[in-house]
Amino acid sequence: MSNPFSDTFPLALGGNTFGWTSDEETSHAVLDAFVASGGNHIDTADSYSAWVDGHVGGESEQVIGSWLARRGNRDSVTIATKVSRHPQFKGLAPANIAAAVDASLERLGTDHIDLYYAHYDEPERPIEEIAAAFDALVAAGKVLAVGVSNVEPERIAAWIDTAQKNNLAAPIALQPHYNLLTREPYESSLAPLAAQHGLGVFTYFSLAAGMLTGKYRSASDIQGTDRERHLSRYTNDAAFGAIDALTDVAAAHDVEPASVALAWLRNRPGVVAPIASARNVAQLDALIAGARLELTPDEVARLDAASA
Repeated sequence: MSNPFSDTFPLALGGNTFGWTSDEETSHAVLDAFVASGGNHIDTADSYSAWVDGHVGGESEQVIGSWLARRGNRDSVTIATKVSRHPQFKGLAPANIAAAVDASLERLGTDHIDLYYAHYDEPERPIEEIAAAFDALVAAGKVLAVGVSNVEPERIAAWIDTAQKNNLAAPIALQPHYNLLTREPYESSLAPLAAQHGLGVFTYFSLAAGMLTGKYRSASDIQGTDRERHLSRYTNDAAFGAIDALTDVAAAHDVEPASVALAWLRNRPGVVAPIASARNVAQLDALIAGARLELTPDEVARLDAASA
């Protein structure tokens, strides 16, 4: 079977900032710059950005949809989005999935979604029911491929087994929380599963909520910031030691620490593309550099050891 991700640029653009910290005009500029740099895979979710006061979810998809309409470039990019967390479409009941995909298609202004993820599992729901619901979307041509995120390895394996036994569309992509500071449980439980089943891996929190930009070098740097809630999990000596190694390697290449963090991720087994977002075009430069930077074996070994 041919690799469905063989033409994917080794950086996926995250859409979580679109319509939130990036207004429509800025978001379109980021998307334009990403594509101009060779990028072709955009990742979003129907729930982005429902966590913001006054937002209802789907803001990111709407911004991407307006960009696709203005540029007329739908066939030159692949779009990934997700179901189960939108306030109106919570969970993985078949009827909910069917309604949510139609809402996403309308916001995106397209007749198909290239990669559709189960964003979070609904563990009490039979996996056979979920597998059949996603297969129905593929059969209808609304979705081209299926992915999983935040689903336990046993449930993913059961989904794939069910799909194979019943001739259903099986997941081909995995989106895990994985970065230089968070290597587990991905490496011990999810990476072997991805390798066994040939799942393409697209990592989220690739820059550890901004920690791997090198901006935060101590716990005091984080206190009082708008990212304190996300960053507090990384305020330990081991994390800051890994960041020291990261900044040293970055200095040797005259690039930003974020570029090195993405280059390290990009070369992990099974990873098709790390997902990273940019609030503006200036932030995108370091991300694109990470898609092209080649680390030496000694540098990779140093980062491995520092983050183990």
